[in-house]
Amino acid sequence: MAFLAFSASAFAGRVVTDTIPSRILGFDVPCNVYLPDGFEESSKEYPVVYLLHGLSDTYKCWVETGRMDMIADRLISNGEIVPMVIITPNAGHNDPRKVLNGYFNTPGRRYEDFFFQELMPIMESRYRCIGDKAHRAIMGLSMGGGGSTVYCQHHPELFSSCYAMSPWLDEKGGEVGGDSEGDFLAVVCNSVRENSALDFVDRADESTVAALRTVRWTFDIGDDDWLLPLSVNMHYKMNARGIKNELRVRDGRHDWYYWPMVLHYALRWASVGFAQ
Repeated sequence: MAFLAFSASAFAGRVVTDTIPSRILGFDVPCNVYLPDGFEESSKEYPVVYLLHGLSDTYKCWVETGRMDMIADRLISNGEIVPMVIITPNAGHNDPRKVLNGYFNTPGRRYEDFFFQELMPIMESRYRCIGDKAHRAIMGLSMGGGGSTVYCQHHPELFSSCYAMSPWLDEKGGEVGGDSEGDFLAVVCNSVRENSALDFVDRADESTVAALRTVRWTFDIGDDDWLLPLSVNMHYKMNARGIKNELRVRDGRHDWYYWPMVLHYALRWASVGFAQ
């Protein structure tokens, strides 16, 4: 992004593109993986961040548009975050009306099962991740922010922190739309509605609430983002259940000017969680 300035750094990680053959999905899933400076020369294990993209984007966007690798390099070089592996898996296509997107299980496409049963164990073994709750975080933008939130709700035992950027947390109000017959966008919208992060908090029993309290939660969204009411509602619902969370509302919209800026905060948030 032209508005982001980066100084030259002695720390230079690299991004590799990898592919996971999925038995569950029946097709290969590409991923971008950020490896911190010194990864190849060392034998150490690293914390891991799963960084999810949004609707109508792919695994490429966080590097090509968001400059995730440059941001991580700068933060590591400055000592603001610990060296970490960052994994961005593909969950969609640039045309969500013609090709099915999404992080949840839908008829004929069990993406959430793939994520936990195949992607996580394969990638964490392949890239020497520590692989425990204390050293694993998840974050994402828009559809990926909602996916991150729901994944942490379903598996709070696996993640130390969740940072949801401009998150798509529900679809009962037609926030995104996509109701045309034969339109794959309608399938994605229905999956978000069925996996409502807000409803999950309402339905959670006390043991589930206790588990959710073990995750560090942040919701970060622009003041001109049409999804803002969902994050505000989520913040109040979680507070009412005694689930500590942070809500950050900044000047911004639902766009790529906002998300690279927020990624700085998100990676710092994850790194602090790893230290705890």
